[in-house]
Amino acid sequence: LAAAHRTQLSTPMHGRGLMTNKIILAGVAVLCVSGAASAEDLGLWGAYQDIFKGAKYVDLTHVITPTIPVWPGFGDSTFSRAKAGADLGDYASEGDTYTYDKHGFVATSYLLKTDQLGTQLDPPAHWAPEYPTIDELPATYTLRPLVVIPMQDQVAEDFGYALQVSDIEAFESEHGTIPEGSVVFVRSDWSKGWPDKEFAARTPFPGVGLDALKFLHEERHILFHGHEPLDTDATPNLEGEYWLMHNGYAQAEGVANLDQVPPTGCLVSIGYPKFKGGAGGYARYVAICPADWTYGVTISAADAPLPKSEKPLHWDDELGMRVR
Repeated sequence: LAAAHRTQLSTPMHGRGLMTNKIILAGVAVLCVSGAASAEDLGLWGAYQDIFKGAKYVDLTHVITPTIPVWPGFGDSTFSRAKAGADLGDYASEGDTYTYDKHGFVATSYLLKTDQLGTQLDPPAHWAPEYPTIDELPATYTLRPLVVIPMQDQVAEDFGYALQVSDIEAFESEHGTIPEGSVVFVRSDWSKGWPDKEFAARTPFPGVGLDALKFLHEERHILFHGHEPLDTDATPNLEGEYWLMHNGYAQAEGVANLDQVPPTGCLVSIGYPKFKGGAGGYARYVAICPADWTYGVTISAADAPLPKSEKPLHWDDELGMRVR
């Protein structure tokens, strides 16, 4: 099995298609089952050594700053230097700003005007109170096959283009059927204009059509879809987002760097905080791609301890955040 994994990762991307995901996930399942058979069997640790340790990792997430684009109805967030919330004697008085020199550490206070900010995982409770909030999403969201459907060429000709069922069918004719339970990201290259607020406010913007959403969920039974803009579609009533939320589906918004991920053959790792009752979620998506993929970084000894920077972190009053 380990040899099969190594062979699969070294095989060129073209022609491999969605079979890569099936082989990887099947291999992981076999390892999990066989782990109980022998104390010497490494189980999922073996999968890590043979697959994930040599894989390429591509971050699909925007950095959150106080000035990134956001719906005007929410307003900008504010970062500030954390202060002591109580009198701590000689160590700190209430209201003191924590500093490296005096206290040995710093911390940051975030006034976030919304949980609909930057790259997101949108739970259905955002629109429908009868469905799960961000903290109620299952842990099984953590790792899924990733499919990236390109429509950047259509958007280049029509900026307000929305993904159609015909686009999905054309994709499948080349790459194979989209696997059940996968995450499908729609590449429009809209994120290349980030974080220009004037660009982000341009309408209509690239979207995902309602019929395409229904096809992906009702015919292909995907976990959720994602898009680069901050809304699903540019219709007056956001019909696609309304349908998703009121039918129990989550979605990803504000996804980035989809030009660095192949259409098939990768997994996506999903991380997000568990705010109680959260109607939105700041999320981090990382594509895990085969070792021979062009983009991304690999696991290395430089991951711990982390490298020291020649530029110390400091507070920038004009930017309202810490920078190097």
